[in-house]
Amino acid sequence: MHLSLLHGVAERYRTPFFSALKEYSHRPTGVFHALPISQGKSIVGSHWIQDMVSFYGLNVFMAETSATCGGLDSLLEPTGPLRDAQELAGKIYGSRHTYFVTNGTSTANKIVTQSLVAPGDIVLLDRNCHQSHHYGMLLAGAQVTYLEAYPLPDFSMYGAVPMQEIKGKLLALRRAGKLDRVKLISLTNCTFDGIVYDPIRVMEECLAIKPDLVFLWDEAWFAFARFHPVYRNRTAMHSAAELRRRFADPGYRASYEDHLSAHSEVTDEELLRTRLRPDPALARVRVYATQSTHKTLTSLRQGSMIHVFDQDFDQKVAEAFHEAYMAHTSTSPNYQILASLDLGRRQVALEGVELVQRQIENAMRLRDAIDNHPLLARYVRCLRTSDLIPVAHRPSRIDQPLRSGLRNMQTAWSQDEFVLDPSRITLSIGRTGYDGDTFKREQLMDRYGVQINKTSRNTVLFMTNIGTTRSSVAFLVEVMVNIVRELDENVEEMGIDERARFEQTVRRLTERAPAMPDFSGFHPAFRDTSGTEQTPEGDVRTAFYLAYDDANCEYLSADKILERIASGRDVVSATFVTPYPPGFPVLVPGQVFSANILEFITTLDTPEIHGYRPDFGYRVYTEKAIENLLATRGAPDPSVVSG
Repeated sequence: MHLSLLHGVAERYRTPFFSALKEYSHRPTGVFHALPISQGKSIVGSHWIQDMVSFYGLNVFMAETSATCGGLDSLLEPTGPLRDAQELAGKIYGSRHTYFVTNGTSTANKIVTQSLVAPGDIVLLDRNCHQSHHYGMLLAGAQVTYLEAYPLPDFSMYGAVPMQEIKGKLLALRRAGKLDRVKLISLTNCTFDGIVYDPIRVMEECLAIKPDLVFLWDEAWFAFARFHPVYRNRTAMHSAAELRRRFADPGYRASYEDHLSAHSEVTDEELLRTRLRPDPALARVRVYATQSTHKTLTSLRQGSMIHVFDQDFDQKVAEAFHEAYMAHTSTSPNYQILASLDLGRRQVALEGVELVQRQIENAMRLRDAIDNHPLLARYVRCLRTSDLIPVAHRPSRIDQPLRSGLRNMQTAWSQDEFVLDPSRITLSIGRTGYDGDTFKREQLMDRYGVQINKTSRNTVLFMTNIGTTRSSVAFLVEVMVNIVRELDENVEEMGIDERARFEQTVRRLTERAPAMPDFSGFHPAFRDTSGTEQTPEGDVRTAFYLAYDDANCEYLSADKILERIASGRDVVSATFVTPYPPGFPVLVPGQVFSANILEFITTLDTPEIHGYRPDFGYRVYTEKAIENLLATRGAPDPSVVSG
């Protein structure tokens, strides 16, 4: 047993690329091609930048090289230590292939999309996904069908995409005779706010409708989940392996026959309410996951991975994947990032379970400290599972699985459509009178140096990770107490008028929630009108590049847009419009403006809106440009095309 343990540790401890890079850094070399900084030669003799060495240390520059031989390897054509490092990563993450990426998961998403999607293919995409997916769609020339997540208007955010929404879109495409063109579905697991899908259920039910559908799970914030026994069951790679096992099981085939006989003649409406099961003889397990190792595990900034579990990869995707990887990957990748990915894999292989468990425990300490503090409880509260996931998506009916013991947590994570990641704490702060962005900038960051990322109209998000310590939790609680104590003293000393203004602000943040806008739809000029019925997919690529000609665009204020809408004329966005917070695009190129969308943006009162220029307004297509495009594409008159 002792020898077996030593063998297991040694196998996990190996870091092929880091070891090769470390060995290379100590070899005498002559550089006659590039990188003056290699081995620090352009630094150590300089009188003006030696502080680089004193700050970073000499080893960073000793390991800086562009060589792909001499014991090292090429990221674009790995045959040595990089190949071995990626194989070890694939083994620990449960993939069939793993690829290192040195420009973040934004690039990883574009690589996967471009390798799978050809112009004209239909893609089902979560509308609230990261912007890299939207840009990936226009690069690939996809026809995009946006999926609507359930809204959480009290907190001005969206949750996840319900199974009924996904099946409804697939069934509509099948009725229209377009199912053969549907190639990919892309979802975010887990969402920024910690809402986690049940990938097995999603993939099973989708494959029952479209047996060769490909799945891209954006797990940018979920790389750590592989290393905890409860989380692991809801990761893409584990779910893919489980589906592959099920489809090969004779018992599953027998149960499928029973399911088929019971549901052989049902309407699409009934299918929406039925838990579907795919034909194991037809279903193909084709799953991709992109992960930001640097976000939740140990890696230098921009270190990410692509994990592949695709039965048809070698036959159908390998060549296209290689081309897409070449298209988006630098020929001069940062070797320090690659080495850190190798080392980060070693760490989780040996102590990942312990680190993730500690992360969860620290998150629970933070929740308890905030909710049980009498002063904090007057102004802030940690949102519960029942606040972020409606009961319709929680068959277990457990409102607080994080607080009611491991058994209840396991029950919820095995039964519910969506669950909440306990390592993330969304804090409702509306009663402080601060909106999320102001609280983040003026209180947490400017005064105390507390860094957070996500906010909404009345919430801030605290995320624990494997680097979170008990002392950092204690510091955050102390900061929150200081902020709230000062606020409480100010409120006590307010005059009548000032107190009335404060209470009005609190009501605006806690009661008068703006309506959450649905996707208003693509203009008919960018729609595919073929098929037996109208479906909502749109040509994002044409819409995006049409704006490259300034003559096709104009700027309109919100009031002017509302006037045109009121007169029955369409106004079409020429760009992405993304308010920060909350950070999802409310308009994409080719999308029709609606009064609801403009009201939502105005009510948010957000200081930063990408795609909007305060001095000009919104960039939209001219009516003439839309008319010309309709004539060129032979699209029908908008007045006769249903929404």
